[in-house]
Amino acid sequence: MVDFLQLLKDKQTVLLDGAMGTQLDKRGLMTRGSCNLDAPDAVLEIHRAYAQCGCDVLTTNTLTMNRLYIETHKVGVDVRAVNRAGVALARQAADSSRCVLGDMSSAGQLIEPYGTFKESDCWATFAEQAAILAEAGVDALIIETMFDLREASCAVRACKEVATVPVLVSIAFQTDTNGGRTVMGDTAEQCARQLTEAGADVVGANCGDLDPHRMANVVAILASATDLPVVAQPNAGRPILIEDRTVFKMRPEAFAEGIARCIEAGARVVGGCCGTTPEHIKTVRRQIEQM
Repeated sequence: MVDFLQLLKDKQTVLLDGAMGTQLDKRGLMTRGSCNLDAPDAVLEIHRAYAQCGCDVLTTNTLTMNRLYIETHKVGVDVRAVNRAGVALARQAADSSRCVLGDMSSAGQLIEPYGTFKESDCWATFAEQAAILAEAGVDALIIETMFDLREASCAVRACKEVATVPVLVSIAFQTDTNGGRTVMGDTAEQCARQLTEAGADVVGANCGDLDPHRMANVVAILASATDLPVVAQPNAGRPILIEDRTVFKMRPEAFAEGIARCIEAGARVVGGCCGTTPEHIKTVRRQIEQM
């Protein structure tokens, strides 16, 4: 086990890994989380590739493997089995100095009055997944790619209720203008303040509709609104649709330059989201060392 908060004290910048989903897509595996059970060698191979790039953290392949998402999207896996397998694979690839984050995300359903699910439904599904991940031995939990601040706050509170490990939470922003806003209209300042109040240990931004350079603008707002460390995990540029395929074309060097801007804006934890590869993370590691 690695103390994530101590890692933050010891390092000026903590480097996370990159995308899992788009790496699985390249291998023709579209089932994402269920790959922990039916294609574990592919998941392990990706974890090991990131570990070899010098990242400080590996993230479990469990993003949407909560009960509500699994059941409403008919994924067809057991919640406990798929999450425990995800932790075991990440832990197998990590050495004693590398941290393992238990990955969580949205329940995939809107909360009332915009949807049909109650906040208590989401709380229960987040609490269940967090408890499984913590029991399986993660060093911290990361709640990422969240579009709804209310759901994100609910997830943080649920994690804090059932687990003693640190909790990172990361929001997907649609724009860096008008105070940085989510698709639901929440500003970056609102996100930082409410997630801090909910008990998060790290807050930040990932995925969304921002390239790394624009995400730096949101990072600056987040850093000014909270005393907590800030995490930034941008995509490898904005996605492009080519022949029904989503493609991310930002080269590792340009991505690393954007990450440098995020660090200058106040990010203490950085990594990559959709479209990023081990080569992107390796280039970011070199950028951090130069800085």
